[in-house]
Amino acid sequence: MKTTLCMAVVTFAFISAATGEKPAAKAATDDPRVQAVIDEVEKECLKGPRYIYTIGAVKAKRRAELVRQAKPQLVVECGTAIGYSGLWIARQLKVAGRGKVVTIEVNPKIARRAEGNFRRAGLADIVTVKVGDARNLVKEVKGPVDFVFIDCGAPNYLPCLKGLEKNLAPGATIVADNVGVSQHPLGEYFKLVRSRYQTRTEWFDVNLPWAKRDAMEISVVPK
Repeated sequence: MKTTLCMAVVTFAFISAATGEKPAAKAATDDPRVQAVIDEVEKECLKGPRYIYTIGAVKAKRRAELVRQAKPQLVVECGTAIGYSGLWIARQLKVAGRGKVVTIEVNPKIARRAEGNFRRAGLADIVTVKVGDARNLVKEVKGPVDFVFIDCGAPNYLPCLKGLEKNLAPGATIVADNVGVSQHPLGEYFKLVRSRYQTRTEWFDVNLPWAKRDAMEISVVPK
């Protein structure tokens, strides 16, 4: 399988114009609770001095586009934190009227906070929060898995993907976050996805307290 790798500096406005996609915040207007909770959670994550690391709005909007394009029935997220990223994913599924999210968080206290945020946003019916080590719990997920988002510490990316591989649907999308700020620890992950899948690296000006620029690796399983 020949792998295509491209490096791109991405802004959400540019992608939206190029693809004809509507921005996520405008597309998902059915339930105003969702955006309200997203705004609250984002504010909490960015409040110093003890930040909660999060994908940030710029990458979240791009990832929402990818979810809309993939039309997944099952999304697996490795790394829930307090639910910021999962809220964006679940909102797209709710608006589409299809799909479920299984999200995995290692810290029980943090997982409970995420569950509360999903409930407040009216999304608890489509999100299942599992507590434990994602490297192990992904093996229990029954496929087919159509969309994967990995954001649970660079050393865990490769074992998480390997644990899911046998259940990935043809054409499944795999998105790995923080590949710009964690390039060295992800060497083996890059080697795997770039040898087996169609993959590309997209760069973003994120302007977060811990990083000004970062990237996501977006990989697609052959059909």
